[in-house]
Amino acid sequence: MKKNKLQNRIGITLIETLMAVAIFSIGIGGFSLLFIKTWQSNAYTIELGQSSMAVSQGMNMMVDYIRRVRQGDDGAYPIQLASNNELTIFCDYNKDTITERLHFYKNGTDVMMGITSPSATMPKTYPVGDQSVITIASRIVNNSSTPIFYYYNKDYPQDTINNPLAGSVNIPVVRLVKIYLEINLNPAHAPDNVKMQNFVEMRNLNDYDHLK
Repeated sequence: MKKNKLQNRIGITLIETLMAVAIFSIGIGGFSLLFIKTWQSNAYTIELGQSSMAVSQGMNMMVDYIRRVRQGDDGAYPIQLASNNELTIFCDYNKDTITERLHFYKNGTDVMMGITSPSATMPKTYPVGDQSVITIASRIVNNSSTPIFYYYNKDYPQDTINNPLAGSVNIPVVRLVKIYLEINLNPAHAPDNVKMQNFVEMRNLNDYDHLK
């Protein structure tokens, strides 16, 4: 009789088994959720890093082209258009001795570069519109209060009252350009944008100051 009672006490009841399974399941669920969140966070960080690097490379390309502005092959001034989110310049961007017209502008969340070559006939002319277009940077979320381009005259940085140039930019006085880009993969879930900026001096425009 005593032996049977002892055997009954050693076993695990159905309720205890169910509780153990429930606790184990909760533990596994919590661990899985933590793993998924960690994985998603790491994946987002990696993707953001890759996007930021790509944007940085695109910005460096823009800096190089803008730095090397020069007179168009048709005799046009090196800068054709300068506004908040659009810049058109002349530059031998591929170093083939031919001066192309480069048109930088924002299209949705992309920064594009339109490329136009001069005519082969004389006198040289540039067709209306962009002949080819490439994407310079993606995931750009600049809004109306954060332009892509800022312009400065030769008196900057000593003169910070009149710089950056405001309103309708007087193109002949532009000597320095700031490129400012904000990046975000998912603005709805990541309120903080990654911000990049770079100043570029238009070197060949210094010659115009010497001519005055």
